Amino acid sequence: MTARMALLFRIVRRVAVLVVLGWALWWLLLDPKSPLPPEWHPATPLDVTADQTWLTGMKLRRAVSSDEACFAALATGAVFERLTPLDAGPQCGIAPRLLLQSVDGVPLSPVETTCMTALRVAMWQRHTLRPAAARLGTQITRLRHQGSYNCRSIRGDPTRMSTHATARAIDIRGVRLADGRAFELISGWDDTGEEGAFWREARDGACRWFATVLGPDFNAAHADHFHLQAVGWGLCR
Repeated sequence: MTARMALLFRIVRRVAVLVVLGWALWWLLLDPKSPLPPEWHPATPLDVTADQTWLTGMKLRRAVSSDEACFAALATGAVFERLTPLDAGPQCGIAPRLLLQSVDGVPLSPVETTCMTALRVAMWQRHTLRPAAARLGTQITRLRHQGSYNCRSIRGDPTRMSTHATARAIDIRGVRLADGRAFELISGWDDTGEEGAFWREARDGACRWFATVLGPDFNAAHADHFHLQAVGWGLCR
């Protein structure tokens, strides 16, 4: 075999290997019969109950990019009722609008909010609060909130509207546990034991699921609740 033929043979072999690898990758990622678990398949929609992977954040962003995708994802981990959009003027309203009743099997007082907010609450409960409670040997039986929609400006700045004016935020103040305990942020944040550790884990986890998280470390106005915001620039305090 001449040197030229040997070189050509090596090139053909490498091209063949690349073609086979490319086909295998295409099959794994795009074929409906792929053996990849759904949570590892980039084309599979977000499922609130699925294990977290490095694809979960991408799937969440894709889910909240359209109303129907968001509602479909939310249905995998929440109980809610779709409502007609609320138009309350140029700066206030809820669209898409829903009445959220429970997330991850945990009830809360029914609250009107947007799908993007509700979906992020569901992810937070499933992947942050649930394991945090499990480490205490218990489960969360109720989420306590202070509402989502409120047509108002930011407190202390009447020139800027709050994200509550479009229900793109929700305020969470406490949880009830299956062992009978009630954790309240206002009394538990400075606790040096397991309740304080729970609330810090809850805050840090919320920062993975929400774009903006404000709590007692931000200012006195948030001493009794976490402000969990679906949009923003990544502030986590």
